Amino acid sequence: MKILIVGAGRVGSSVAQNLVSENNDITVIDTDAKQLSYLQERYDLRSVLGDASIPEVLEKANITDTDLVVACAASDPVNLVVCKLARDMFNVPRCISRIRAPYYDTHRDVLRDHFGIDTIISPEASVTQFLKGLVVFPDALQVVNFAQDDVSIAIIKLGKRSSLLDYQIDKNHLNLPNGQGRILELIRDGESLPLDRLFTLKAGDELAVAVDTSESSTIINTLSRDRKFSQSVMIAGGGKIGSRLAESLALLGFNVRVIEKNRQRCEELAASLPEEILVLNGNATDEALLVSENISEMGTWIAITDDDEENIMSSLLAKRLGAQKVIAIITRQMYGELMEGSMIDVAVSPSEAIIGALMHEVRLGAIVRGHRLRRGEAEAIEFKVMGSKETSSIIGKRMDQIHIPNSVKVAAIIREGEVIIPKNDTTIESGDHAIIYSNNRKAMKRIEKIFQAPLLYV
Repeated sequence: MKILIVGAGRVGSSVAQNLVSENNDITVIDTDAKQLSYLQERYDLRSVLGDASIPEVLEKANITDTDLVVACAASDPVNLVVCKLARDMFNVPRCISRIRAPYYDTHRDVLRDHFGIDTIISPEASVTQFLKGLVVFPDALQVVNFAQDDVSIAIIKLGKRSSLLDYQIDKNHLNLPNGQGRILELIRDGESLPLDRLFTLKAGDELAVAVDTSESSTIINTLSRDRKFSQSVMIAGGGKIGSRLAESLALLGFNVRVIEKNRQRCEELAASLPEEILVLNGNATDEALLVSENISEMGTWIAITDDDEENIMSSLLAKRLGAQKVIAIITRQMYGELMEGSMIDVAVSPSEAIIGALMHEVRLGAIVRGHRLRRGEAEAIEFKVMGSKETSSIIGKRMDQIHIPNSVKVAAIIREGEVIIPKNDTTIESGDHAIIYSNNRKAMKRIEKIFQAPLLYV
C-alpha cells in the first residue's frame, strides 16, 4: 500500500516505523529537515521537505498515486487542510487524521462530511482511556477492550496471595479456573515463555489474560490479589490529558487531586473541573507538598507533565513516600526501557498508547479493532470471521484443529452478542468476531490471511 504520512514528530515517526515494517511504500512530509534525515537513515522510506498544506508539496510527494493519507502533524488546522486537499483535489481513497480538539470527539460527522476524514485519532483521548484503565483496574499493568468493550485483555502481575499460585498451565490447558477467562502469555523475569511444556505459576509472574469485561474487575483483582487499593488519585500535570483524566475519574467516584505548577493554568482548571476535584498549585517533586497532601494514602499517582525527567523523579518520590501504584508518562523510548523493573509500576509511552488504534485503521479487510501491548512487543486484534466452510480453513473447525503459530492464541469469540471464552472443542463460525493475541507481531500477517482470505491463500 502507498501511504503518505504528514508529520515526522513522535506520533508520525512511530506510525512510519510500524508501517515500513509491514512492507508498505511510505512517504513522509515535514518541515523539519533534521528529523526527516533521521527517519531516512533508519527506515526504508521517502521524505519530502515542506508545508503539507500547500498543494505543490503534496504533488511532490506523489499524492496522486497514494492509497492512504495519515495526517499526524502537531497542528489540527494543518491536518484538516491536508485531508481536505487530499480528498477534494487529489481523490485519495482514505484519510486518517490526528485531531486534538475535544470538540471533534462528539462531532465526527463534521470531519467526515466537510473534510473527508474517514477516521480520527485523538492522542489525548487514547492516552486518557489507557490511563483510566490502569486506575480502574489497579492490579493490572495494562488493560485494553474489544468487541464494543465486552472483552478485556489485561496484563497482570501475580501477587503473593494470588488465586493462581501453583496453578499449572501449558498450551493445551490455558483456561482459568471455573472458565473465568483464558491465559494468553506467561512472562517470567521479563522473558516470554513458550507454553510447550507444563509451567507452575508463582508470585511475580506476569500474565496476559482475556476475560469478560462485565466480570473483569473481580477476576483481575482475584488473580493478582496483592493488596486493597485506595480510591484516592493524585495527578501531576494539569494539561489536556491531566484535566480529561481527572474529570473522567471523578465521574467514576474517585477522590482526585491535581498538582499543576503554572498558577494561571491552576485557575483555569479550578474554574472548569468539577468542584470535588482539588487543584493544587505547586511542583510535583516538592516532598513537603506531597507529604502535606497525604501522599502515603494515595492509591494511584500519575505523572503527566510534558517533562520526562520530572515525571520520573516525581513518581519515584511518590513511591518512596508511600503511594501504592505510580504511573509515569515517558515519551523517550530509552527512558521507558530504563524504568522497567524500577519502583515505577507502569511507564506509559503516549505514542504506543495510540499506535495500535491507528494501525488497525490502516489495515483493511476483516480487522475490527487492534491494540499493542507490553510496550509494543505483543498485539491483539479483533477479526470478523469471513467466508464459508468451503472457502475458509477455520470455519467449522474446533480450536484444537486449527493450525496457527504457537505464539498466537484465540483470546475470545463473540457470537451474536455472547462472549465465549474458547475451549479445545469450541468451533469458529462465519460471522463470529474472534479476538486474537500474539507475542510475535510478524505472525499476525499470516493470521490476517487465515481470517479474511479464501483457502488457497493459507
